[in-house]
Amino acid sequence: MSISVRNITKRFGDFTALDNVSLEVPGGSLLALLGPSGSGKTTLLRVIAGLEVADSGTVLSQDEDVTRQPARDRNVGFVFQHYALFRHMSVFENIAFGLKVRARRTRPSRQEIDKRVMELLKLVQLRHLENRFPTQLSGGQRQRVALARALAIDPKVLLLDEPFGALDAKVRVELRRSLRDIHDATGLTTIFVTHDQEEALDLADRVAVINHGQIEQIGTPNEIYEAPQTPFVFDFLGRTNKFRCVIENGQVRLGDKVLLVEPGMPDGPATAFVRPHDIVLSRAVNPEHSANAMLAGTAVVRFISALGQRAAVELLYERKLIEAESSREKLAELGLQVGDRCTISLRLPRIYSKTQAEQTSGEEHAHRPRLRARRRHRAA
Repeated sequence: MSISVRNITKRFGDFTALDNVSLEVPGGSLLALLGPSGSGKTTLLRVIAGLEVADSGTVLSQDEDVTRQPARDRNVGFVFQHYALFRHMSVFENIAFGLKVRARRTRPSRQEIDKRVMELLKLVQLRHLENRFPTQLSGGQRQRVALARALAIDPKVLLLDEPFGALDAKVRVELRRSLRDIHDATGLTTIFVTHDQEEALDLADRVAVINHGQIEQIGTPNEIYEAPQTPFVFDFLGRTNKFRCVIENGQVRLGDKVLLVEPGMPDGPATAFVRPHDIVLSRAVNPEHSANAMLAGTAVVRFISALGQRAAVELLYERKLIEAESSREKLAELGLQVGDRCTISLRLPRIYSKTQAEQTSGEEHAHRPRLRARRRHRAA
């Protein structure tokens, strides 16, 4: 079942949670609503579910206007972040609840309910726990019960609000794989809310990045990550380094190269955004680098964190801290230590004008820890 959201605006007093938002969700697809806290993603999900009423705009379900329909008539399953399970009911009873409370004319028989619950217990891999109570389950198991309960009513659309937010990192990975398997098995249209970039990019068919009540960009995970349309999207999807530069006559000088910028970008101050893995480290004063890399200058190594196959390096460059990422083998080959000077080159910088870049101010890195915070922790 497809979902169309058209020109939705929702205010809470003087606060605008959604500002003229439009969105198309094809039937059978899995969409992630991604953004920082307070961006409006949960409000949008609740408007789609019928748990909030928009001030203006339209919600269509398979081309039917459901804007004023109550939640019970929209045939959606909703999974909350904190499970909302009935503590006095067993796992089996929690899953069966939505079927048992139906009006008599639409209520399945006892045998049909039992069969449906057992099918769902198998689907979420909890058949051996059907008689336990929520307090006897782990967080991951409770979330599986909540998911099965949402599926029990045979919804056409499955909505999940931060479904893994209360779980530890390992369980989150396991459950998002399970959710993808369940989505593929059921063929439901699925929309889930998250502020976890990795979760959205790993799980969804398409991602809608939301900021300040507006959708900044919609696309496949690869499109969102590789071709961010705004500085906010670039900055939000992973660690980012920023380098000052100036646009003149449609081009910008950055390091030892002159780059063309997108047509229509105004002359004046600008910012180059570069991912840590696109900063190349070298011991040489004038290193050889590929045609798409440019020499930026020298920096001082402030901290090195070598975990697994990758190494994170914090550098002091022109009186500010930047982050680089390298393989452990490359770092060992360079022989860099804290306090050493090295040369840095930049690959694949993305240029934004000053006005565009200021969109990220105030939000910068609020959604992810800084490398230097870990350094202070280790030093302590």
